[in-house]
Amino acid sequence: MHTVIRRYDGEGADALFAELERKETEIRELIGGVPGFVSYTAFRTGEGGTTVTACQDKAGTDESSRRAAAWVKENVKATVEPPSITEGDSLLQF
Repeated sequence: MHTVIRRYDGEGADALFAELERKETEIRELIGGVPGFVSYTAFRTGEGGTTVTACQDKAGTDESSRRAAAWVKENVKATVEPPSITEGDSLLQF
């Protein structure tokens, strides 16, 4: 399993998470359709928000990141600063 965490802070983060919430079904289809998809979570933080995607392998998380970036560019009118990304092979997942 491979996991990628995208942390969005600063300019555009609130607008991004408002759109994610508003377009949940679209996001579910977009990210859920990634080959090897396992799970996706999005949550707000005090500074913006974080998304967590787990896939069977790095190719899946790379594809989810590519799709996420394209979706943000096409769907969020505000300028969104690129997320900080943390990723790696999962040791435990329940």
